[in-house]
Amino acid sequence: MYPDKAGLIEPSTIVELARQFGTPLYVYDERTIRAKCREILAMPHAFGLHASFAMKANSSRVILQIVASEGFGIDASSLNEARRAERAGVAPERIMLTTQDVPLGEDRKELERLMGKGMGYNVCSMRQLELVADCAKRNRSSLSMRVNPGVGTGETATRNTGDKYSSFGIHLANLDGVLAYAREHGVSIGTVHTHIGSGGDPEVWRENIDRVLSITERYFPEATLVNLGGGFKEARMPDETPADILDLGRSAKSRFAELAARTGRELRMAVEPGTFIVANAGHVVASVLDIKSSGPDGFDFLVLDAGMETCTRPLLYGSRHPFYVVSKHGRLLSSEFAPATLQEDECVVAGRCCESGDSLTLDEHGKIVPRKMANPEAGDFVVVGGAGAYCSSMTLVGYNSYCQAAEVLLREDGSFFLIRARQTLEQLTQNECSL
Repeated sequence: MYPDKAGLIEPSTIVELARQFGTPLYVYDERTIRAKCREILAMPHAFGLHASFAMKANSSRVILQIVASEGFGIDASSLNEARRAERAGVAPERIMLTTQDVPLGEDRKELERLMGKGMGYNVCSMRQLELVADCAKRNRSSLSMRVNPGVGTGETATRNTGDKYSSFGIHLANLDGVLAYAREHGVSIGTVHTHIGSGGDPEVWRENIDRVLSITERYFPEATLVNLGGGFKEARMPDETPADILDLGRSAKSRFAELAARTGRELRMAVEPGTFIVANAGHVVASVLDIKSSGPDGFDFLVLDAGMETCTRPLLYGSRHPFYVVSKHGRLLSSEFAPATLQEDECVVAGRCCESGDSLTLDEHGKIVPRKMANPEAGDFVVVGGAGAYCSSMTLVGYNSYCQAAEVLLREDGSFFLIRARQTLEQLTQNECSL
C-alpha cells in the first residue's frame, strides 16, 4: 500500500489492474476491511458488543463474506438485501432487517420464511408492527423497534435520519400507542434501535447515548440490547478527522454501566457501521480519456471513463474524494495527501455522461470546485479514493447505457480476485421487451 492516510494501492499495481481488468474499475483492499472490522470489535463496552455491517454501503457478495468472517452480523435495509446476505452464506439469525418497505404478497411469504429461520425484524412503523405481529408471535420472535429520538446529525441534511425531517423509525410522540398494540398482541420488544445519521458530528452521536438509554429505561422494560446505529464519521480527505471509536466506546460503556448500577439492567450494546468499515478500503481506477478547456476564463477538464455513474456521492451530496494521478508507466504524479506533488494549476474532474452534473469536483450546491493535481496525459490514470462505501452500491448504471464497472479484491497476499465481472450491454438490456 502507498504510505498515506487513504492507503492508495501501489501505482505499479494500478497499472497492472487496469491492464488485466480494464477501466473503470472498483478495487477493494481486503487488509483494510479486516482491520476496520477489528477496530470496531475492539470498541469498549460494558456488558457485550454486537456489531453488524450496514450492507447498503457495499453489498458485493465477497465484501459481505469478509465482514461476516470477522464476526459481524448484517444490517439489511430491504428484503432483497436480506436475501442477498443469505445467498452470500450469512445465516438468517445473523441478519437484521430494518426497512421502510412493508412486504406484502410473495414478499410477505419470504419475510416469514426468513423470520422463521431466525432473522431479526426492526419495526419502524405501526403498519409494519400490525403486519408482522402474528408472525413474530407464532415464531416466538423478539422484535426490535426503531425509535426516532427527535435529534439527528449527518454529513449533509439528506443524511440526517433522526429528527423531524426524517421519516425513519417511530417518533417518540407515537411510541405509547405502538407499544400498547405490541402488548395487546403478545409481542416482545427485545432491542431498541436508533440511527441518527451518517457521517455527522461524533459529539451528537455521543450525546444520543444518554437519550436512547433514557428511552429504553422508560418505554422498554423487556429490552436487553440497545442498538446505537452506525454513521461513524470517516476521513476520506487530508483535512478530515474520523470518529474516535475507542473514545465513543468508552463513553457508551460508562453510560451503560451507570444505568446498570442504578437499575440492575445490564444492557448489551450494538452498532452497525458501513462507511467506517469499507470507505477507505475502496478505490475507483479510471482512465483519462480527454483533456479539454472551457476558455481562458473557464476551467481545465480531465474527462475520465468514470463519473457520476460510478461515484454518485459528489453529485448527490457535494462529497469530496481524494484524487491520485498515476502515469501509464506506473509513476505517482500527484496525491492530495502529498501536497508537494500538486500542480499550481487546478483541474475539474468530469465523467463521460451527457449531463452537466457529471463531475467528481462539485460542492454541496452543485457548483464546480477545481482541485489541484498533476496534469496527466490521455491514457494516464486518475484514482478516486474513499470509494468503498456508497459507490458501487449506489450507481447510476444505465444512464447513457453505460454498464456497471467490474470489482476486484486485492487479497492480503497481494493477489487479485475478480468479485464482480464487468456488466455487458446484453445484461443491461436483457429485461427489455419489444413491440
